[in-house]
Amino acid sequence: MAVAERLNGLDRAQPATAAPLRYWLQAKRSQLTPYMFIAPNMALFSVFVFFPLLYAFYISLREWSLIDTPRYVGLENFGRLANDALFWQSLQNTVVYSIATVPMSLAIGLLLAVALNRDLLGRTILRSIFFLPVVISNVATAVIAAWLFNDNYGVINMLLQHVGLRPVAWLSSPRWALFSLIVTTLWTRIGFCMLVYLAALQSISPTYYDAARMDGASRWQQFRFVTWPLLRPATFLLLILGVIHSFQVFDLIYVMTGGGPGFSTTMIVQYIYQAAFVSSEMGYASAMGVVLFVVILLFTLLQWRVNRRVEDVA
Repeated sequence: MAVAERLNGLDRAQPATAAPLRYWLQAKRSQLTPYMFIAPNMALFSVFVFFPLLYAFYISLREWSLIDTPRYVGLENFGRLANDALFWQSLQNTVVYSIATVPMSLAIGLLLAVALNRDLLGRTILRSIFFLPVVISNVATAVIAAWLFNDNYGVINMLLQHVGLRPVAWLSSPRWALFSLIVTTLWTRIGFCMLVYLAALQSISPTYYDAARMDGASRWQQFRFVTWPLLRPATFLLLILGVIHSFQVFDLIYVMTGGGPGFSTTMIVQYIYQAAFVSSEMGYASAMGVVLFVVILLFTLLQWRVNRRVEDVA
């Protein structure tokens, strides 16, 4: 009997001692649950983003042709960049391309969003038409654009000849090749800008406009003092994404012009590709990749700081 009573006493005491441990495990499990959900994404980012980024910094300090053993050369690759005229030409082309495409895509996307945010007949179809190029791959878009701008049998030159004008060497002339790429890029980007601005416009409360109309504000004044300030977060997002996309563009240029004629449309990513996989200079290509990363990072931080200052003043 004494043994049985002692065992019963242990059974009754066990829940009291095990309760804190159980609560501690539940608390730890609730804290670890968010990390368990993001663990697959973090693993993918680590394998395909973080590790390649760190490895690029490592290779940028070495000379490597993908066959032999990497040889440490210090900052020699970066010093070579300072005297590489083709690198500066590709960087200049990229900057001109970005300046021409990013503000225009934002402006046209905003105009379309404001127009299609109203009660118009067939606005759903119009939204789909303008957004359609976004869901098409850039390679397919480049093939279509190359057919439209073809010097010999392109649709655009056929239309020009039909109205009595001379055909234009859209893709074989340094004067017009970059212009053709800019037009094609605008065609592919304005739909995304329109969609983001549409979402931002529909999130603005109508009470702001009611108050502005009661104060006698015109439509332009409503847009300037109500709509535009509330669209700053969307504009900041589109500006950063647009600049990053412009500095990383590759497939569109590679299919349409191949970087030519000459180096008139060679962008920095294409020059990195040529150095890495055509000339087998992985160290030099990695150095250019590091420079590109730093340029995009500095621009993003600068724009973020400017945006914060504007918001603080407002």
